[in-house]
Amino acid sequence: MRGDRVPFDLVGYQRRVRSGPCFICDLVAGAPGSEHEVVFDDDVHSAFLGRYPTMYGHVLVAPKAHVEHVVRDFDEAAYLRLQAVVYRIARAVEAVVPSERTYVLSLGSQQGNAHVHWHIQPLTPGTPYERQQFHALMAENGVIPWSAAEAAEFGGRLRTELGSGA
Repeated sequence: MRGDRVPFDLVGYQRRVRSGPCFICDLVAGAPGSEHEVVFDDDVHSAFLGRYPTMYGHVLVAPKAHVEHVVRDFDEAAYLRLQAVVYRIARAVEAVVPSERTYVLSLGSQQGNAHVHWHIQPLTPGTPYERQQFHALMAENGVIPWSAAEAAEFGGRLRTELGSGA
């Protein structure tokens, strides 16, 4: 399991997400350069590995349709279906990655990364308390580098777990 972090270009990232196209809509459309390691896909939702993980096992879950508000853009049934996918993916992540706690949260802003998505991030057991919670989530504290091959291997393990009824 990897926990090493490298500096993250936060300024460049903010420029991309505030002025570029929606990365989730691009992923769903298959736009060149939008490739992510997809671990789950159905007619309505997609789950994929985070491109800039701050914790090993970072997965994002999103509706395929571009919606921007985490509550009011869903009716109750659609919201609960999405939460069922978040739960299923989080259980699979916990089965594949040892975790002291699994953080599940929705981030984003109308000013950048507006497409609703949930982050699932497993906290490595033994992480010192002062490096948990917000500290562990913040890219400003560095990201975990990994190759496409490492992402594919991890994604394969998650897909296998999900296929087993996770």
